[in-house]
Amino acid sequence: MKINLANIKKAQKLLNKSECVAIPTETVYGLAANAYSDIACKKIYKLKKRPKNNPLIVHYSNNQILKKDCNFNNDFLKLYKKFCPGPITFILNLKKNSKISKIVTNKKNTLAVRFPNHPVTRNLLKNINFPLAAPSANLSSKVSAVSSADVRDDFGKKIKFVLEGGKSSIGLESTIIDVRKKPKILRLGGLEISAIEKILNKKIMINDNPSKISSPGQFKLHYSPGIPIRLNVKKINKKEAYLTIKKLKQNKSHFYFLSKKWSLKQAAKNLYSNNRKIKKNKYKSIAVSKIPNKGLGKTINDRLKRASKFWCTLL
Repeated sequence: MKINLANIKKAQKLLNKSECVAIPTETVYGLAANAYSDIACKKIYKLKKRPKNNPLIVHYSNNQILKKDCNFNNDFLKLYKKFCPGPITFILNLKKNSKISKIVTNKKNTLAVRFPNHPVTRNLLKNINFPLAAPSANLSSKVSAVSSADVRDDFGKKIKFVLEGGKSSIGLESTIIDVRKKPKILRLGGLEISAIEKILNKKIMINDNPSKISSPGQFKLHYSPGIPIRLNVKKINKKEAYLTIKKLKQNKSHFYFLSKKWSLKQAAKNLYSNNRKIKKNKYKSIAVSKIPNKGLGKTINDRLKRASKFWCTLL
């Protein structure tokens, strides 16, 4: 990808002034601001309408810079070496002298950190002297943005600048793992658990339904397109869009295909863009066919389940 250096400089200038900028990543677009600045981080919460008890993920260019803010252990280093930069977020202990804003952590002594694998954002991170707090660039509880157009749809002129980076290559948020003691998954994401288990050579517990919010990505109600979603559907209702993983011989106008074949990777990439498209086309609800509950299918099902719960709370 050719990098527009003028756009990098524009983003850099705004971030230095404690403004928010949308940035591309391989997972989804992020709403970024200086993680050391209380003023900047408050703007993230205000723009997103994000609950204050929901911490933020902080993005770094490499682990040498992260050393200023967090303590490492062997599990972190093994996973970092294999998967970073990439779609994995680590929960680490903060150092007492860290400059990270307490707004980012909700005054906790832990930090969610990630090393994004997108050339545009990696270039940006190398040209600023602070890490970037960056949750997904969408209104809180709504569908994540996987393109610059998605970001503009949600925020319009309220956001100062959107750094263009094409469509996100993975299309689902990062996998979150707490590696401080016994590793555990706090959110399913774009990196499969089996890959993590292979590197650590042990089974990893999944704790993605906690009684208390201890990291980003743990809200039960999330990822909603703003209309009801029915799961594992066999019969479609009138005025309902049908979302299915495999392209069918029938190709009706209300059919939306996540992949041309049985590709969970392609389905993950197309999930959010399809849900946004369905909402724009003014369907009353979404019927979803059964998604295989394996590999990335587990993450897709997690996102759809949370989105369906969101609508139920409004009834």
